[in-house]
Order: sequence, then structure tokens, then C-alpha cells
Amino acid sequence: MKYLNSIWLLSIFFLGSCSSIKVTSDYDKEADFTKYKTFEYYGWTEESDKILNRFQKERIEAAFGDEFAKRGLKYVKDGGDIVVSLFIVVDKKTSTTAYTNHYGTGGYGYGGMGWYGGYGMGYGGMGMGTSTTHYSENDYLEGTLVVDVFDKATKKMIWQSVGQKTLAENPKKAESNTPKVAAAIMKPFPIKPIK
Repeated sequence: MKYLNSIWLLSIFFLGSCSSIKVTSDYDKEADFTKYKTFEYYGWTEESDKILNRFQKERIEAAFGDEFAKRGLKYVKDGGDIVVSLFIVVDKKTSTTAYTNHYGTGGYGYGGMGWYGGYGMGYGGMGMGTSTTHYSENDYLEGTLVVDVFDKATKKMIWQSVGQKTLAENPKKAESNTPKVAAAIMKPFPIKPIK
């Protein structure tokens, strides 16, 4: 994995439709999530610190804090029932696309049934022609935001949710979309929001 040192990259992660975020999640089937009442943050990884500034971290923690609160969990600075770890990575990836042009394949081709209604197949004939395939490579950035939840007493991971999306290049709506992205990543949490 290659970590990029641009602090605006995480802001870009929170742009656009939340439906464009691919979320995968898994949890410990033996864990009793109803017994957890409080949570604390573990802190950001060093790699995340290279990408995020303090304000971005605070916004993200607040958004996830709201999601945990909706599920009946109260934030505490230390001594929580569960420990929440957040981190982000940004990878540079390459996609390859192929496009094929077909010329003169099948049919009568140029000249139809001959010049001026004469005889013969004309230029191109039946089934003659060429095809050319062009390949192009496009570089893009993919952001991955990971939420790990640990049982504080046993130190075992009990839940993980991973949000991935291709990053855009216009961070204008990042702040307003942060809660929506947090909600999408938290949606698979075993305890659903209290209505």
C-alpha cells in the first residue's frame, strides 16, 4: 500500500453519493453487543496522521460518535466498554479499458454490387475488413476508511466495517457529507439505531 501525504484526500472521500461507497462488514457472532454501554476512541494510526489534519479527525470522530450514540452507546474519554479504532489508507490504482474498431466486416462494402449497377462485389467484398483494438490506462485514487471495534476487557475485535470508494477531486461538500458516509459505514453494526 502506498500512503499519500495530501491532507485533502480524506475530505474527498466524503464527497458524492453514499451509494458509491462499497461497504463490507463482519462481526463476532458470539459477542453480546447489547451489554456494551460506553465507547472510547483508540486514536488514529500514524499513516492516517499523514493524510488527515486535526479538523478532519474531529469531524469524523463526531460523525461516528453520533452513530454510536444512536445505538445507545455513550462516549467516554477512557474506560469504555468498547474501543473504536479509525484509520484511512489511500491507494493509487490503474484501470485498463479496451475499445475495438471494426472496418468493412461483413456485407458488401464500398461499391455495393459494383460500379453503376455493374457486376461484381466492389471494394470491400464479403467479409473483408480489419479490426483494431486500442488500450488505455487510467490512474485513479481509491480511499479506504476502516472502523474496528474491540471489546475492552478481552481486547478482541468484535466488529469491523470497511468503506471504499474512488476519490474525486473536488472537496467542496466534504464536511456536509461526513455524517452520511459515517452512517453508511455504520449501517451493518449489529445494534440498529434507536428510533
